[in-house]
This record gives sequence, structure tokens and C-alpha cells, in this order.
Amino acid sequence: MSLACPVDFDSVSLRRHVVEMYERVADTPADYFHFNVGADYAVRHLGYDHAELESLPAWATSRFAGVGNPLAAGEIPTGATIVDHACGAGTDLLIAARRAGAMGHAIGVDVTPAMQRAARRAAFESDLPARIEVRAGSFDALPVDDASADVVLSNGVLNLAEDKLKVLDEALRVLRPGGALYLADVVLERDLDASSRRDPVIWAACVGGALTESDLLHALQITGFDSVRVAGRYECFRGTSVERKFGTSLRVASITVYAHKPT
Repeated sequence: MSLACPVDFDSVSLRRHVVEMYERVADTPADYFHFNVGADYAVRHLGYDHAELESLPAWATSRFAGVGNPLAAGEIPTGATIVDHACGAGTDLLIAARRAGAMGHAIGVDVTPAMQRAARRAAFESDLPARIEVRAGSFDALPVDDASADVVLSNGVLNLAEDKLKVLDEALRVLRPGGALYLADVVLERDLDASSRRDPVIWAACVGGALTESDLLHALQITGFDSVRVAGRYECFRGTSVERKFGTSLRVASITVYAHKPT
């Protein structure tokens, strides 16, 4: 199980590639990327509700770059506090905030300055700005208090993390006992070879750091989550360069997972 990057991995290069990639998504979402982007992709490939996305600012949904649908993992309780630990331009964040109702509170965290700006603008243009805040920070060091969230959302995050267990530990830390992680991420049919694991470009393409499905579920369990179950499966890279590069040699897909913090 590859829960951390190789010891000789160029982590500085990876972080630069990731930030540059998502800055470009935030600034020019119509450009070509190795992954799918936008509201139409979210509806056709990931099962998002068309009307729900249409009700959100197009500024946010055109920059959607998730790999699955974490909101398919469970309900958002009325009045819930939600943390989206890599919120991007805010699509999942806005949907969750709306579902939480007038007493809900949604906190988006993102490491990319352009995505932070996009999410703040999307919140302002929605009817929910007072209930949404966007904080600068990383998914492996969340600027969120212990045991303060009812739901943590994660969409395409774990595969980019150099230390998977640290990211999952952070999600567990900020959840209240009885809270839940709704996670969507890339999964591989088998583990990659060592040279692919060392390549920051392949990591930034959401493949080099991805786990197999069984390893991802096991990682959640050994972190301390229980009631772990798969809630959805997706062909998130259909029609992309990732499918063309790996399609004949390695199945690359995505899943949505529910995981519960024990009381």
C-alpha cells in the first residue's frame, strides 16, 4: 500500500505542479486539461443534479474539477457545519451550504489563491455569503478547530496528497464524534510501479498518487473511521488524456465513499 510518496520523491515539484494546474483551472477553465472540467461533465459523468448546478453561479460550476460526487455519500443535516478541505471554486461547498439550511455553516479550505478567490466570488454571487467562508490552507494542515464539523467533503484530494494518512487524520480531527467524511477519489485497479510513483507530473495528473480501491478503504479504517462503504463509482477520465495514456494498461476510475467517525 502506497500511503506516502517515495522517500526520494520531489515533493516541491509536485506542489508547484498542483498549484500551477489549479491556478490555470481557476483562471482559464475553457483550456484543455488532462481531467474533465465543468458543470456538464459533473451532470453527465458524476450524477450531479442539473437543476441544482444551474441554480449556482456559473463562475463556480464552470471551474468544477472534481473526480466524483461526495454529496452522493449521504445527507447534509439541517444546521450542519461542513468543511470542504480542498474546495476549489466552491461547487460542492455551495451545494452543501444550501442543503444545510439557514442555520448551517460551510467552511472551504484551499491552497490555491486563485481558487480561494473564485470560491469567495461564487459565495458572494449566491444567496449564501453569510453562511460560507473560505480559508487559505492545506488539506494536510486544516485551519479548522478540533471536533467542530459535522461533515467533511473531499473531492479528488487524497490522490494528490504526499501522506494519505496525515490527510485522513486531519479529516478525523476536525469532525465531531458521530460526524462523517464524504470522500470521492481516484482509484486504480493495481498499484503503480516505483518510477511512476516518483514522477511529479503523473502525481499532478491525479494518477501517480492514487490508491487501489481496497487500499483506500483500508486507509480509512486504519485511520479510525468505521462504517466505511462505497456509495458510487464513476468513469471520471472518460475522453481525457489520462484515459488515452492508461486506458489499455491500467484502469483509472473513481469512487465515492462514506466513512463515519465513531462516537
